[in-house]
Amino acid sequence: MAGIHVVAMPFPGHGHINPMMNLCKLLASTQPHILITFVVTEEWFTFIGADPTPPNLRFATIPNVIPPERLKAADFQAFSEAVVTKMEPPFDQLLHRLQPPAAAIIADVELRWPIAVGARRNIPVASLWTMSATFFSMLYRAVVSFRLRQLPPNWLDHGDEEVDQISGLSSTHKADLRKVFEENDNRVVEIILDCISRVPKAHCLLFTSFYELEPQMMETLKLEFPFPVYTIGPAIPYFELEKEPQAANNNDSNYQQWLDSQPADSVLYISLGSFLSVSASQMDEIVSGLQSSGVRFLWVARGEATRLKERCSEKGLVVPWCEQLKVLCHPSVGGFWSHCGWNSTLEAVFSGIPMLTLPLFLDQNPNSTHIVEDWKIGWRVKRTKVGTETLIVKEEISEIVQRFMDLNSSEGKQMRDRAKKLKEICHKAVGEGGSSHRNLGEFIRSISKGDIK
Repeated sequence: MAGIHVVAMPFPGHGHINPMMNLCKLLASTQPHILITFVVTEEWFTFIGADPTPPNLRFATIPNVIPPERLKAADFQAFSEAVVTKMEPPFDQLLHRLQPPAAAIIADVELRWPIAVGARRNIPVASLWTMSATFFSMLYRAVVSFRLRQLPPNWLDHGDEEVDQISGLSSTHKADLRKVFEENDNRVVEIILDCISRVPKAHCLLFTSFYELEPQMMETLKLEFPFPVYTIGPAIPYFELEKEPQAANNNDSNYQQWLDSQPADSVLYISLGSFLSVSASQMDEIVSGLQSSGVRFLWVARGEATRLKERCSEKGLVVPWCEQLKVLCHPSVGGFWSHCGWNSTLEAVFSGIPMLTLPLFLDQNPNSTHIVEDWKIGWRVKRTKVGTETLIVKEEISEIVQRFMDLNSSEGKQMRDRAKKLKEICHKAVGEGGSSHRNLGEFIRSISKGDIK
């Protein structure tokens, strides 16, 4: 049936499973000689097992040895600990049972254990990083620096002092790294750094980015490692854009018709993440600010959708779910208010849509820096202390949303022009002969010939 068997092992989370699956769909649909086994927990199989896939892409499951998805945000440290300590044995046992035997493994960097499993079984491992190459490099420089200085286990308690001593990072990257250390659970950051420290023992490193988006960082990383480093392009479902829209999970699929009825570039699309999101009080401020702004908006609010929908006028639509890339590519959408997850950032770049940034977790601050300062295709939404909470108040929301969606301002026109130019560069990279297209081809040839050793 297939000339080579590749096993894909993602980290169990939307922001990791989605890009891994998109990469595997690309591989499977363009390379019929490759059989891909996509491994997920039994719980995750209930979420995605019915999704259509190419015939040479199949699922395999391991038991639910980690906390359920609904509890992940409540204690992400416990979830992360379980992922790096409890998933290895069932995955190892699955590899033993799989037929034909695996010839290669594509594994998420944040799992920590697949490289060791592959080494024991003499199976090459390609490590996949589902965040920006810049963020990876920042953390890798920290790993190298901290190891050289043999820091104690509680080094994160003195993050500012330690970050200042990391060589090879710009002042901007150091500032972003401080935020990562200050605003995230120390143990979670330590686990990620430990995972990254194991990457040099992989056989190649894959980034869900394209070379032209982070060129200097890619050149640095290529010099850092003795194995191939590939930017395989944004692992977003751009190859499925021509398919018919799916029905929403709650049968509320009228957002497509609503978008069709709106003027060009007039709608602000809002999505603040599927994992951690803003508080209920912040959502109330947002909806009040949007209402007073008079700006048209489509807001994916998931569990809060029903409550917020009741407060919207005819200019706004709140839904629990949508096909985000198709929405961003719709001609009526002119802006994206985002938490700056890497996949969402890539979808905005692919669509040529400017962004309002509200980073909430881990890599999202560095991504916001890219958007606002490096690529200049967005603005930051700033929060202030209100009582015991840090919020963007409704008056500020109304004002910034009005300015951001003003298509006639010179600042807005320049920002939109830059977003469109970046879109053209992205499309060229993933198109025939582009940088990502070539890199993906090189990776496929290497695993097909068994050159990843």
